[in-house]
This record gives sequence, structure tokens and C-alpha cells, in this order.
Amino acid sequence: MDDTIHPVAIEHLPPFITAPGQTDYLFNGVLIFLIVVVLVIGNLYFQLHAVPERMAHRTSKVQMEIVAVLALISLFTHNHLFWIAGLLLAFVHIPDFSTPLYSIADSLAKLSGRPTVDEEIDNPGPIAHREPEPQPEPEVRTDVHGGGI
Repeated sequence: MDDTIHPVAIEHLPPFITAPGQTDYLFNGVLIFLIVVVLVIGNLYFQLHAVPERMAHRTSKVQMEIVAVLALISLFTHNHLFWIAGLLLAFVHIPDFSTPLYSIADSLAKLSGRPTVDEEIDNPGPIAHREPEPQPEPEVRTDVHGGGI
């Protein structure tokens, strides 16, 4: 191939202009740089996007699942309102109402002679009512007047 410079070209060409058939190092360098930058920025985006879900791991299971669903919805819809709602929900501590209610229900079940919630989970099927405990027979007094014999 002819290595002469085109007559219209300047005498000193910049190093990023290559001869035909030669490797374009600037193009390859920029291509690798762009791929790395896109991967790094994408990773940072996903890390930032998962912040509410990581914060919600310290809360209750239901709250964590709601925050995770909000994060997924915002990821797929690109609607940032869901992400902000998930972030705010992750910051708020929701009190546990179910544990005291289950305790009250178990106590009432024990008092009434019914199986507790845990017993029903362990032994599913028809509810078998417990037989009431036999009460002692009342004492019969033979002396009517209260005096001795």
C-alpha cells in the first residue's frame, strides 16, 4: 500500500489519525473507557436504588417486603415517587401490633379450653374441644342442725 500522505493533508498528522488498515488505539481506548464507565455508573445506580431495602432489613418482615416491592416497582416503572415512598417507609418504625394480639388470643384460648393458635398450626383439622376438667363433688352434710351426734 502506498504510505505517501495525501497532497491536501497537512505535513504533521495528529497521532489519533491512523493509516488505513492500522489499529485505531484511540477508538479502542475510548470504547473500553465507556464500557467501564457505564458498568460503574450502573452499579452505583443499583446500589443507590437498593438503599431503602437495606435500611428496611432492620425492621419487621412485612415492612421490609413492602419496601422491597416499592423499590422494584420504581425500578421497572422509573417512577421515583415509589422509591421515595419506600425510603420514607424504611425510616419509619412501625410498632408491632400482632405479637400482643396473638398473646391475648392464646391466653383467651387457654382460659376457654380451646386449642391455642400454635396448637392449631401444629395439628390442623377439625377443632377438638377439650373435655372440661371434672369438678369435685360438693360435700353433703348429714347433720341438719349443726350439732354433734
